[in-house]
Amino acid sequence: MPGNRLARAHSPYLLAHAGQPVDWYPWCEEAFRRARMEDRPVFLSIGYAACHWCHVMSRESFDDPEVAAVLNETFVNVKVDREERPDVDAVYMEACRRLTGGGGWPLTVILTPDGRPFFAATYLPKASRGGRIGLLDLARHVKRLWATRREPVLRAAAEVTAVLAEEGRAASGPGPDAGTVRLAVETLYGIFDRVHGGFGEAPKFPSGTVLSFLVRHWRRAGDPRAREMADLTLRRMRRGGIFDQVGLGFHRYSTDGRWFLPHFEKMLTDQALLATAYAEAAAAFGEPEFARTAREVFTYVLRDLAAPEGGFFSSEDADVEGEEGRYTTWTEAEIRAVLPPETADALCRVFGVEPEGNYAEEASGRVTGRNVLAFADPGAPLPGDDTVARGLERLAEVRARRRRPRLDDKVLADWNGLMIEALATGARVLGDDALAAAAVRAADFVLSRMRGPGGRLLHRWHRGAVGIPGFLDDYVFVTAGLIALHQALHDSRYLAAAVELQDILDEDFRDEAGGGYHFTSADGEPLLVRRKDIYDGAVPSGNAVAAGNLLRLARLTGEPRYEAAADALFGAFGAAVRAAPAAAVTLLDASAAGSGVDVVVAGEAGARELVAVTREVWHPDDLVVVRKAAPGEAEAAAPPFAAACGPVEGRAAAYVCSRRSCRPPVTDPAALRRLLAEARQAGAFPPDRDAPGGPGA
Repeated sequence: MPGNRLARAHSPYLLAHAGQPVDWYPWCEEAFRRARMEDRPVFLSIGYAACHWCHVMSRESFDDPEVAAVLNETFVNVKVDREERPDVDAVYMEACRRLTGGGGWPLTVILTPDGRPFFAATYLPKASRGGRIGLLDLARHVKRLWATRREPVLRAAAEVTAVLAEEGRAASGPGPDAGTVRLAVETLYGIFDRVHGGFGEAPKFPSGTVLSFLVRHWRRAGDPRAREMADLTLRRMRRGGIFDQVGLGFHRYSTDGRWFLPHFEKMLTDQALLATAYAEAAAAFGEPEFARTAREVFTYVLRDLAAPEGGFFSSEDADVEGEEGRYTTWTEAEIRAVLPPETADALCRVFGVEPEGNYAEEASGRVTGRNVLAFADPGAPLPGDDTVARGLERLAEVRARRRRPRLDDKVLADWNGLMIEALATGARVLGDDALAAAAVRAADFVLSRMRGPGGRLLHRWHRGAVGIPGFLDDYVFVTAGLIALHQALHDSRYLAAAVELQDILDEDFRDEAGGGYHFTSADGEPLLVRRKDIYDGAVPSGNAVAAGNLLRLARLTGEPRYEAAADALFGAFGAAVRAAPAAAVTLLDASAAGSGVDVVVAGEAGARELVAVTREVWHPDDLVVVRKAAPGEAEAAAPPFAAACGPVEGRAAAYVCSRRSCRPPVTDPAALRRLLAEARQAGAFPPDRDAPGGPGA
């Protein structure tokens, strides 16, 4: 089978298509130059390594010589890894939504030679069936249109492009307030599944972003609806087939409404966002089950997705030998062959294992004879030190000998930023130093191995090859991870690194006229439109995360320019957020990042005990600075008022501040505990003009 240009790629997804008969190009100017020279439309196919239906379409069509011949004759063919080029994917996914009302992957878009879209779809079979046009018929139809009726095609492409350009302009207005937050909670409660948890109907996605918002909102406001939604969803997901009961970690999403039958790929992003949600829920609700689940997710990530160099790989595939879920699912005979009868009986009963299999294939409806392990009783307790737990351990040993799904072993800066933040959060709220050590390894890897000239981030590392200038998400997710790591370890190096990245972001990405940040840098590759988004998707909105970073950095460094940039960002997207607040919960969450209690612990003797007190009660908006320099001496990336903070009578002292007003220092842990309780309840102290950072500071 002849090779194509993808053989020179660094993306495992692109490399998987390098031997196909389709004359693939990666996304590059050369492809569009050829399209213009030969007057051909461009066939753009976007997917990712863990995407099941991407594999199906690849086997059915792109491996097929007949399809390849028609594609090669009609188009210039371009293949894109959406994870490697999220900028390209975002533009053409929005075009797909505009043209079809939906989206997903594989994404199939046909473009004019200058990149304007005029047809979009997701998965397409080789031959037309069931009302869905096949790839062969589509190519022949487009060839006829391009030759005989081009003007309507060009008009349609121009119209879509105009809509995309207009959509990229944010609607300004007042920033979010408490009423906006309440409306978001009410909207979510209106679509909340009160039986199975989650939101809406099938398919269901495990939105760690929404769950974290609800946990934090409950901690701030005590809204019982927020706790109800988060608590039930977190419990039901852990007991469903979306959670890998044998190997741990979460699959991508559930094809049904009860979290039972997943698409079996596992993404680093989902592990990071869900581990954060479970860890914070454990701290907020005092639920050991949630702490256990967070640890289980971390166990999976550190065992199966950790790169030896320090970062984290992107995903594990859903398929093995062309069969989705083969690695994860079981026949009853397989279970009984490796477990004692009483253990097999107990495990099959708990997880609803059936001799004929307990699920049917999503596409064909065929019962496979295999079983997804999900709790038959979703209200049952999790296995402890019991027969079922020992059975699961044995199944894990057996499964380890199976052929594993393919690993997408590229390291992405943005996704690693999410995982660094999750690990740092876990280290802080679960009291686990091993998680902090893993966060340090990943942060040091990104900062040392994924940067270019001027300290600018690079998006992708793969087997030593690093490239692709960083996007908005790379900067803001890594910065958020560094801030979280600073809060876990109180190491000023990570705060200084966060400041450095934020300053690059402000220089290269900020929209000086309209507020907020573009997804691509000012000197990045020009695309059809330069996007500036606020709504959350599979990952949080980059602009929303930037807002939270800015407000936290303003508090941690005392730099008013960060707060001003955050205010401009909130105003830039105010109207858009008020129009659909439940789609922008990360920005709503970020709006609280300027409040909370600030604690400076200065000195060494007794500092550890004081810091421990700050962690006894978790609050999402509290920040702690541990000051090691002598009083009056500057310390890198620290608030100016902290320079006046020092030990008292040879003992480490804690300075508790809220709303730029501080109380006199305390050295006794019990006194600090009382001060924190008062500050968290009141939200602010009465002015104390003699304290560092008091009025006028």
